[in-house]
Amino acid sequence: MPDALDPQHVADRVREGMLANDRATQGLGIRIDSLTPGAAILVMSVRPDMLNGFDICHGGFITALADSAFAFSCNSRNAMTVASGLSIDFLAPAREGDVLTARAVEVSLNGRTGVYDVNVSNQRGERIAVFRGRSYAMKGRQTVPDAR
Repeated sequence: MPDALDPQHVADRVREGMLANDRATQGLGIRIDSLTPGAAILVMSVRPDMLNGFDICHGGFITALADSAFAFSCNSRNAMTVASGLSIDFLAPAREGDVLTARAVEVSLNGRTGVYDVNVSNQRGERIAVFRGRSYAMKGRQTVPDAR
């Protein structure tokens, strides 16, 4: 039986609980490949309905993938955390059929605020976007009740 205080056990419970209620992530077909304390790897395939008028992936979908990776990483310790801001730079287009991977990592966590960087790349390892998210933890609230 896993140790209820083990940080990875907590992250695993958060992963299950958050995903069960995250209709946006589910609706985009995003899967969580990894969630560890302060880090996440999420994957999304670019579908035809995600293309804009130039036949490339709409930036909003790339942002949503990065934002989901950010959300899972900053909630991984089971402190309910929301975004207080974000920025994203698009470096290359993503096309139909591309498999995008968002890798989120905690840069700083100080009190109730955090900074997270997310790199989005395609299946060839080409960087598509870089994202920086700023987080704010809600005092005394858990992401997933009784995740320990």
